[in-house]
Amino acid sequence: MTGLSETSVPKVIGHRGAAGHAPENTLAGFRKAAELGVKWVEFDAVLTRDSHIVIFHDETLARTTDGKGNISETGLSDLKALDAGSWFSREYRGETVPTLDETMATLAALGLGANIEIKPSPDREQETGTAVAHAVESGWPTMLPPPLLSSFEPAALVAAREAAPDLARAYLVHSVPADWREKLEMLGCDALHCLESRLSRDQAKRIIDAGYALRCYTVNSARRARTLFRWGVESVFTDYPDRLLDI
Repeated sequence: MTGLSETSVPKVIGHRGAAGHAPENTLAGFRKAAELGVKWVEFDAVLTRDSHIVIFHDETLARTTDGKGNISETGLSDLKALDAGSWFSREYRGETVPTLDETMATLAALGLGANIEIKPSPDREQETGTAVAHAVESGWPTMLPPPLLSSFEPAALVAAREAAPDLARAYLVHSVPADWREKLEMLGCDALHCLESRLSRDQAKRIIDAGYALRCYTVNSARRARTLFRWGVESVFTDYPDRLLDI
């Protein structure tokens, strides 16, 4: 276990805002999550071509904007000209890709805590981990609970630890690897985040008994959430917070 700053994470976290109700990774999505009653949201932080931190999931632009190409090859001004809401519904036409700074200001206004996934483009793992950790350490709103950084990329987590060692960190995986304990110790993480459908009760028990927090994504079924909570899973990430908040 690590000596990270105390971070109290709620049981239900809005995935990419409230991705079932509003366009993912947008300010509108974070507002919708707050409206639904969640206390925390999760979102993805990536670097643009000109090294600005923006909130975006995919490497390519086509799925969630009207743009084309890769986000790592797109400058901030060009990215800001794209529509990131119409793909979801006409109601969100004109929604833009937010910067991390814009997002932190919005979270402060809404009173939302956050899990920030470091989502580096290929060959930018260290650069992204460092940039996100520095930005969060220096700019995180003081009225909010301490944030949590996570990533699938070990190099990004190592860079984040070196840049801001006191920020809580979690290692993201699809399936729980056989060497999960060694990985968590090596990366200085106090939590493991895994795909809910690939977690067994025995795995959950071993991880929790070892003193680590265990959280699962993406849980959209109340029945599954109840099972995971019975196993000792601390939190679940969901596209539909309204389905789970009463559990």
